[in-house]
Amino acid sequence: MKEGQILKRIIKIIGIVLVALIIGMLTYLGDYYHADQTAHDALISDDQVNVRKEGNLTIFTPTAGQDETGFIFYPGGKVEDIAYAPLMRSLAEQGYSAVIVGMPFNLAVFNANGADKVLETMPEIEQWIMVGHSLGGAMAADYLAEHEDKVDGLALLGAYPNQSLAQSSHPVLSLYGSEDQIIDQQGFGEGWNKMPVNASYHEIAGGNHSGFGNYGAQAGDGTAAISSAEQQAITVAKIMEIWKGN
Repeated sequence: MKEGQILKRIIKIIGIVLVALIIGMLTYLGDYYHADQTAHDALISDDQVNVRKEGNLTIFTPTAGQDETGFIFYPGGKVEDIAYAPLMRSLAEQGYSAVIVGMPFNLAVFNANGADKVLETMPEIEQWIMVGHSLGGAMAADYLAEHEDKVDGLALLGAYPNQSLAQSSHPVLSLYGSEDQIIDQQGFGEGWNKMPVNASYHEIAGGNHSGFGNYGAQAGDGTAAISSAEQQAITVAKIMEIWKGN
């Protein structure tokens, strides 16, 4: 076989491999958990909560006037952002603005500094608390670690920090379900050593990993003994214990 023919064959093989990789990547990124009907219903404004979209932000504000504290939410990996609308709406019903940051390809790692846009969009809020589920929680923790001067606390939902928060002066809350079979237990245990000494922890009895959102059962997760609505109500109550009135 001539040298030119060999080169053409090599180029052809490389092209086929690249196309296969691109197709595989697009298939992976396009396969994600979709929000259920309850989540879609939570996007409808009423006399208690106003819901609006601004670019990749879904913003929930109480109609009766908002507190000076607000919540910025980073969704879990490969979960549609609006799947967390019921949880954020519940925070708004308590009198707080709550904002879901939509992520490219539903992966917070591609927009770890997405909170910056929230701060720019809503300068009237004086204190922001980061909240994140799973991968979104890890990225929210990174944001706090790198922007102590911009945000004022963190709530981790079925998540743990990558970077050390041991020196953080802000309140940090960790919530996790007793039936969570998704979270990396080794990483979760190691994450405790990266938390501030005054961090708060709460295991939600009967809760699992996917119960923080409304996107159905996540493959590999444990079976919850409580509903998603119950798990989210406990989540909101625990968040309020720390930040209500602060």
